[in-house]
Formats: sequence, structure tokens, C-alpha cells
Amino acid sequence: MAQGKKYKDATNRYDREHLHSPTEAIDLVKRLASAKFDESVDVSMVLGVDPRKADQIVRGTVALPAGTGKTVRIAVFATGEAATAAEEAGADFVGGEELVAEVEGGMLDFDLTISTPELMPQVGKLGRVLGPRGLMPNPKTGTVTPDPAKAVAEFKGGTVEYRTDRYGNVHVSVGKASFEPEGLKQNFATLMEEINRVKPASAKGRYVKKLTISSTMGPGVKIDPTRLDEIEI
Repeated sequence: MAQGKKYKDATNRYDREHLHSPTEAIDLVKRLASAKFDESVDVSMVLGVDPRKADQIVRGTVALPAGTGKTVRIAVFATGEAATAAEEAGADFVGGEELVAEVEGGMLDFDLTISTPELMPQVGKLGRVLGPRGLMPNPKTGTVTPDPAKAVAEFKGGTVEYRTDRYGNVHVSVGKASFEPEGLKQNFATLMEEINRVKPASAKGRYVKKLTISSTMGPGVKIDPTRLDEIEI
């Protein structure tokens, strides 16, 4: 397959085990991105936390200064004026009971959900559908809010959600391969500042244990977690 050959060629163009500075890694990822489409640039990290403990779950949102380059499809559970405002802000799907019924019936053509607090008892019934996909609205990420229009504008404008999975991994897209290096570096630096800001007080030992950046079809480039302050913007 052509993609397999490109991936193999890319892995032969650098030392896969070397720990790079953030600046080196981002420049390298841009050079290795060779797909015919504009690849996303994704950061993956392993944190020294135990997500089984409630006080060590790392979750929230961060506004990336250069945006994400992605079109985010948003479903908003709201009624009345809040629903109207969400539509005007650019939400892709808006509704109350009828939208809950659509999602329950299998409609999942969205990347993010937002809900007003009063609709959450109904949205909560969708836990089995939305939960496994990481789509359940949550106050901690600003997706349960009395002002869904503001949330829609923020997420459409470059706010992204981050959260640890059951193994302590976090995956976040920080832009596109077509971005200028400065934009990717700004987004990366902003993300890592946020991750360090929300470090659980009960987490012991090294916090950011492993850190990798890659394009959608490209190989992972390892970043030295001890060199995060060396990024050049």
C-alpha cells in the first residue's frame, strides 16, 4: 500500500528513539507529513496519575491561540432562547426532547455535545450512547452551561477538550500540518501549560512521563518532557 510505503520512508528519515525538544519535534512532524490531505497534528502523552482515583482524573478544556483548523460539529441540547442563541452561534444540531430521541435512535453526526443544566436529566438517559464515545456533556469541560451559545463559539473557535483515559493517556489535536510552525508551537505550549496547571496535588513522581507528537498518517516523534521550556516561538 502507498500509505504503508510513505510511513516506512518517513520512519527512515529520523531517529525514532531520540528525545527531541518541542521545536525540533514540531519541525520534524511538518516535514514528515506527506499525505495528500491536510493532516492533523496530534499530541499524545502518558501522565503519572491513577485515573481510578477521582482526585487524579485530569480533564478540562483549553483555548488554542492558533485554532485547530478543524470543523467541529456540535449538537446542543437546549430549548427556548438558549436554543435560538446556540443556532445563531453556529451549532449544527439544536433541540430538546426531539434531539434526545434522534440521538437515542442512532444519530451521531457530531463531534461534541453541549447541554443546558435543565436538559441534563433527559440527556443523562443517553449515557450508554454518548459515554463510551466521550461525548457526554460535563460541567468540568464547560459543556453543561446555561449559555450554550458562548460555548459553541469557543469550541468552534479553537477550544479543545482534554481528558485522561483509563490508562492515564491524553490525546489532543493541536492543529494541522499546513499551519505555520509558530502556530503549532503556540498551541503546543498552551496545551502543556494547561496540563501542568491542572496537575493533581495527589499525583506523585514524574507527571508527564512520555510525550509524542505526530501527524495523522505520520510516525510519532518523541519529545523530552524535561525540555518543555525550550520551545522557540
